[in-house]
Amino acid sequence: MGDRLKFLVHRIRERLWLRPFMTGVLSVAIVFLAKAADDQDIGRRVPAITQASIETLLAIISASMLVIATFAVASMVAAYASASSTATPRSFSLVISDDISQNALSTFVGAFIFSIVALIALQNDFYDRAGRFAVFVITLLVLAMVIITFVRWVDCIARLGRLGGTVEKVEAATAEALRRRRGVPTLRGVPMGRQPHRGQAIYSGSIGYVQRIEITALQTCAEKLRLHISVAALPGTFATPGRALAYVTADAGDAADLDPTLIAQAFLIGSHREFDEDPRFGLVVLSEIASRALSPAVNDPGTAIGIIGSFVRLFALWVEPVGDDDRGCFECDRVAVPELSLHDMFDDAFTAIARDGAGIVEVAGRLQKALSSLASMDDALMREAAIRHARQALARSELALALPDELAAMRRLATFVHSARPGLVKG
Repeated sequence: MGDRLKFLVHRIRERLWLRPFMTGVLSVAIVFLAKAADDQDIGRRVPAITQASIETLLAIISASMLVIATFAVASMVAAYASASSTATPRSFSLVISDDISQNALSTFVGAFIFSIVALIALQNDFYDRAGRFAVFVITLLVLAMVIITFVRWVDCIARLGRLGGTVEKVEAATAEALRRRRGVPTLRGVPMGRQPHRGQAIYSGSIGYVQRIEITALQTCAEKLRLHISVAALPGTFATPGRALAYVTADAGDAADLDPTLIAQAFLIGSHREFDEDPRFGLVVLSEIASRALSPAVNDPGTAIGIIGSFVRLFALWVEPVGDDDRGCFECDRVAVPELSLHDMFDDAFTAIARDGAGIVEVAGRLQKALSSLASMDDALMREAAIRHARQALARSELALALPDELAAMRRLATFVHSARPGLVKG
């Protein structure tokens, strides 16, 4: 339930209208709550504030906030366009969910609505002496909040949508997805093993990417109908009517009478992939950014080198030992789920960089050093994947590099990958 709530919250955060709407409703409520001060016996103890002074202050706020809110929207749209063009359109959902920018826009819109509604209330003699004082104090607080928010937001908008900031956001989202999956590698189901799928295939009624699997819903259905379910499509899989989402076997033998929609509806299908429960998607997005940076039109090998460093950090995180407190238990014993393939994750991360950077000695050399670092980690499967990609990267470089000295350097770096041992990392 907690994971589902987090997934929904992340989707809500990608909606720009929600926070300004909530702030606007709160602003209207505050205007009417200020009237409650007139019902208290404090009217003779508070300073007398003239209505004209409050109206002047509210008029200034209302006029300026509309301009600032419009400027904020224009700046955010420009930042989003920059993120899509300089990095990759797949990073848009992370950039648009930036809390500081959304909070700033909400503050500006809320202050504008508050000033308009409060001004109308004052001009219609809605408040007495205590109410006017309450509105005056609230107006000063709103003005201070707007100034602080604007100063903070200006510092943020200077970085929002920039390539470096976008890469940091993608890496952070990927690291969070890897941590969650590392704790529950089978999504709280039981490990599937390597046996072939058996039973009745369950297909999707729609075409798109698997964004989330409700494992508990599958377990409930399996317990009720006395089934065993093998998941065949992890989050990130492109679901089509001809590709099975899962396979079902019944305890009593035949599952032909099963309604397939009971199983299929536990798979949330969407038009695009999400970062939350799909760690491989983050690797793909980082690889896309590096590939674009290596294109002749951009020619930015430094960004690709930086992303190779991000991959080393992410894969080092993936093979860290998992403590008992972080490890999830197999709660759903009737649902078998495959674990992520480390070889597939390496393909997502390094294939495009090795292809597009094969002829750039700085990138190809850094890639071999990164693979050497990964091969030296105390994980046999990661060592195998690193050696495989080092061979492929060297083969590409041998076709792309012309200078004998550069080829010799690449071959020497590739031998370090084969000879790497835990604790022995070549710099």
